[in-house]
Amino acid sequence: MSGGLLARPRTIRPGLRMNVRGRSVKLRRLRRAPVGAMRWLAILGPGVIASVAGDDAGGIGTTSAIGARVGYELLWLLLILTVSLAVVQEMAARMGAATGRGLLDLVREQFGIGWALVAVGAIMIGNGGVIATEFAGIAAAAELLGVSAYVAVPTSAALVWVLVLFGSYSRAERVFLVMTLAFLAYPAAVVLANPDWGAVVHGALVPTMHGDTAYLLLIVALIGTTITPYQQLFQQSAVVEKGVALRHYAAERTDAYTGAVLGNVIWACVIIATAATLHARGATDIQSASDAAEALRPIAGDSAARLFAVGMLGASLLAAGVVPLATAYSVSEAFGFRKGVGLDFRRAPVFYGLFSALIVIGAAVALWPAIPLISLLVGIQVLNGFLLPVVLGFMLVLANNAILMGSLRNTTLQSVLGWGTLVLVCGAVLVLLVSQLMP
Repeated sequence: MSGGLLARPRTIRPGLRMNVRGRSVKLRRLRRAPVGAMRWLAILGPGVIASVAGDDAGGIGTTSAIGARVGYELLWLLLILTVSLAVVQEMAARMGAATGRGLLDLVREQFGIGWALVAVGAIMIGNGGVIATEFAGIAAAAELLGVSAYVAVPTSAALVWVLVLFGSYSRAERVFLVMTLAFLAYPAAVVLANPDWGAVVHGALVPTMHGDTAYLLLIVALIGTTITPYQQLFQQSAVVEKGVALRHYAAERTDAYTGAVLGNVIWACVIIATAATLHARGATDIQSASDAAEALRPIAGDSAARLFAVGMLGASLLAAGVVPLATAYSVSEAFGFRKGVGLDFRRAPVFYGLFSALIVIGAAVALWPAIPLISLLVGIQVLNGFLLPVVLGFMLVLANNAILMGSLRNTTLQSVLGWGTLVLVCGAVLVLLVSQLMP
């Protein structure tokens, strides 16, 4: 009876090997689905990475300049932009899950190669400048921490290149998520700065406007650094590469909203820290994010300056990987080339070739002497403000396409908020242009 149908079943333990169709297979323990806090952490991915990567060196320089020059006055605009960013990033994630394709792939299919070329041109111009500012941020942060830029920049470029070229998407995602921990430095800097919280609340709830060109320039720069085109491009392409199924989309929505809020909380911390220290003492002439860190030292102590530098280093490293990836994804999608972190150089030569070239050129430009850093930082963010309507316009038209999106097409509220964001961006750019032509 020991070998018959009534025999006691054999106990199967992880680690044992069984013979399956002539092959020895090692049994593995089944993983339980994460619960509680671990379940929350498990859903974080492209949304957090894309939004927090927007808190890059250029953005830190821009928001530092805003806090130093106008104090808490633009926190109300940041509150509005948080809603807009959440809507836009969720829309990008939803399109990736619904169509399984990146934004430029859809633009080429739905609007033709001519419009795809227009979008590629706008993305290359905007992202090319951003990549240079990321490595400039790495150089500035490293020197604040006592490391030569000529060591930090090439080392960082090599590490980012190796991570993407020889890793998988899941591994790169985990490393990028770990990098976001550096942004915890900014809330700590706020505590050390000891701001006037009554003034902070007033700045967040009571809109303030001035008509001078410099003020309008800061508004457009804040819009450009809060909702940056590469954030939407990376989010949609990453959701596609991650292979998110429609039935699992709810987790991606949470990820997108969480990333948008977290990213703009970091911007608020930078503005509050610099407003409470530099603006309060009349130190408004900030030429770079590193200047802001140095200026914090005598006011808020060495710890605040170091925290500011650590945050900028982590921000720049994260964006130095995300922005070239977003650009390589977009160009490959526009022309139908193979793409993906899971492929190798032989199977995706254009994707990896462009990614590699962008990193090399960005690092080389950052090490070029006598670059006017703050002009470059703010200028790039203003340029992103001009280019954002191009990307956002395509997204809104595609996300409202019932045939393309099916049950995940924009709702009425999502459409209103999305078009409202586009009107806000276009209106700010138009006012700035008019103020330049008719001061």
